[in-house]
Amino acid sequence: MSFLIIAGLLILPVYAVHRHGPVSWWVVAVAVVLNLLTYWVYAVDKRRAEEGAWRVPESNLHLLELLGGWPGAFLAQRRLRHKCSKGSYQFVFWLIVLAYQFAAYDSFQDWRFSRAGLNWSEQNSKRH
Repeated sequence: MSFLIIAGLLILPVYAVHRHGPVSWWVVAVAVVLNLLTYWVYAVDKRRAEEGAWRVPESNLHLLELLGGWPGAFLAQRRLRHKCSKGSYQFVFWLIVLAYQFAAYDSFQDWRFSRAGLNWSEQNSKRH
């Protein structure tokens, strides 16, 4: 079931990247390595939690997710049963996933929402 969910979550971002032209093999390689690294770091943190040892900071886990490792993090959460029940952690994790979904959607809209946000930000910064 986790693989179906992750496949569904990847449809929009993968299609958005593919839509902008052929993807270089190194981009795919970096994405695969980053997701494997993210999964491995989750596994290390899970093992350390069970042993009562020093833990990987949540900010490091979120950074890996933000850099593109959120699919690996999703699978690690489900398969290792790690970080999946902590509400505050899940809130940030799903914000990151939603940010990727939004960016993919916005790319289909020729970045209309992002440009509007930047324009709004520039106008409000000039007022203050």
